Amino acid sequence: MERLSYIINHPEYQKAYRQIQDSEKGRIFCPHNTEHFLAVSRIAYIFVLEQHLDIPKDVIYAAGFLHDIGRGKQYTEGTPHVKAGVLIASDILFDSPYEPEERKTILSLLESHRRPDSDRLSCLFYRADKLSRDCMNCKAKKECYWPEEKKNNGYRY
Repeated sequence: MERLSYIINHPEYQKAYRQIQDSEKGRIFCPHNTEHFLAVSRIAYIFVLEQHLDIPKDVIYAAGFLHDIGRGKQYTEGTPHVKAGVLIASDILFDSPYEPEERKTILSLLESHRRPDSDRLSCLFYRADKLSRDCMNCKAKKECYWPEEKKNNGYRY
């Protein structure tokens, strides 16, 4: 996944990722870290395979690793993380080895990952983001702001 490595090793990605990690030190709720990004990517790609969609694996993983990359700006500047993330991702993807249409798909997934009522691929990505959380074993489950019906109180497959 050479193209994904381009993203992860990009100086802007590294800067934004460090900003998230610094801002979330001491956070008791679900972190926005590599483990979360991998979980979202893996679940989303399983959905893509199950639905027989023709989307390259590294396009899904790119979206998975970029979908919350604006969190640091949200914490430090108050900019909604989706808006900040799309700007950061646009800069990273600008001269990346991804094709223009793939960049468009990645940015579209970032823009819509908080809305369950988007197109088919975006809906799958939204679900993957939600299912990536291990609410069953969360130490902050009682303090979590997610409604009970939204929490993952079991494993779905």
